[in-house]
Amino acid sequence: MKFELQSIDPKSSARAGKITTDHGEIQTPIFMPVGTVASVKTVHQRELKEDIQAQIILGNTYHLYLRPGMEILEEAGGLHQFMNWDRPILTDSGGYQVYSLAQNRKITEEGVTFQSHIDGSRQFFSPESAMDVQQQIGADIIMAFDECPPYPCEKDYAENSMHMTHRWLKRCCDHFDATDGKYGYSQTLFPIVQGSVYKDLRKASAEYIASMNREGNAIGGLSVGEPHEMMYETTDLVCDILPEDKPRYLMGVGTPENILECIALGVDMFDCVLPTRNARHGLIYTWDGIVNVKNKKWENDFSPLDSKGTAYVDSEYSRAYVRHLFASGEMLGPQITSIHNLAFYLDLVSQARQHILEGDFAAWKDATVPKITQRL
Repeated sequence: MKFELQSIDPKSSARAGKITTDHGEIQTPIFMPVGTVASVKTVHQRELKEDIQAQIILGNTYHLYLRPGMEILEEAGGLHQFMNWDRPILTDSGGYQVYSLAQNRKITEEGVTFQSHIDGSRQFFSPESAMDVQQQIGADIIMAFDECPPYPCEKDYAENSMHMTHRWLKRCCDHFDATDGKYGYSQTLFPIVQGSVYKDLRKASAEYIASMNREGNAIGGLSVGEPHEMMYETTDLVCDILPEDKPRYLMGVGTPENILECIALGVDMFDCVLPTRNARHGLIYTWDGIVNVKNKKWENDFSPLDSKGTAYVDSEYSRAYVRHLFASGEMLGPQITSIHNLAFYLDLVSQARQHILEGDFAAWKDATVPKITQRL
C-alpha cells in the first residue's frame, strides 16, 4: 500500500491524499460503507459502484469468521471473489465486537474467549489468530487486534488495557510480517491508538503506534458514548502525533458533522453504520438538513429527497413516494434511503476533498455544518 499526501488546507489540518492498493486507488478523505457480513445492508454491489461510488468498503472479522466461516471464504478465493467486489476492502479485527460482548467474553493476556451470538459456541481470538483470519478473508487493509475500553472507565483500567493493546500489537506485527498472504496481492496492517479519553494515555499510545512505523494508523475507542467535544479533543491530540505521511483512520465515526470536523483535524478515513442504520428507519441526510421521511408532513411533498444531491434516487423518487413505501412496509423504501444516505456521505467527503485542494475547506466546512445538521 502507498499513500501520497497531495494537499493540506491552509486554515485547518484537513488533508487530501491518495491511497494505492492492489485493488485500486482511494481518494482521501474517504468514507467506507460498512459491509458487515459481506453485504452493505439493502445495497447491491452494482449500486455501491455506480450510484454511491464507493471506493472501499469494510468487512467485519468477527461476523465473517462465524458465518460463512473461513473454509468457505478460502474456497471462494477470499472475500473479494465471494461477494464479487473488485475494489479495496478493510477488515476490523473483531476487537470492537468483543467489546460489545462484555457479558459473554473473558480477556486474558493470551487473547479473548467469547461466545458466538449465533449458536452460543465458545470461540477464541488471539493477536496471531486475528491476523490469520483477516489474511484468510483477504482484506487489503487489516486491523491490529486490540481491546476497546468502555466509556466511561477508570484510568487504571484504560491504562492497563492500552498497554495490553500495545503488547498485542507487537504480536500482531511479528506474526503478520512472518506470514505470506493467500491470494496473490499485498495486504497491510494498521495499528490502533487506544487510551480512552485520558490525554496522557492517548499521547503515549499515539507515540507508541507511530514508532511501529506501519503503512497507516487508526484511532480506536472513540464514538463509544463520550461527548463529541471530547472526541474532537482526543482526535486533535492524536493527529498531531501520528506521522503526516501516512493515512489516519478514525474508526466508527460518525455523523456528517463529526466527519467534517474530524477531517479538519487531519483524519483521512472513516466508517460508520449510521447512514444505513438510520436509513432503514426513514432518516435521511441532505444538503438542506436531516429529514425523517416517515413523517406525515412529507405525505404530499413531491420534491426530490435532496434538492442539491447527486444520487440517482434524488431525481427519480419524491419524499411523498418514499414515505408511502415506508408506510406500506415495502423493502424498496429502506433500499432507496440507504443508497441515498451512502451517496450523500460519499458526496460529502468528495466535496470536502475538492475544497481542500482549492484551499478553502475551513470556510466551506463552517458554512456547511449548520445547514446539514438542522432538522427539517
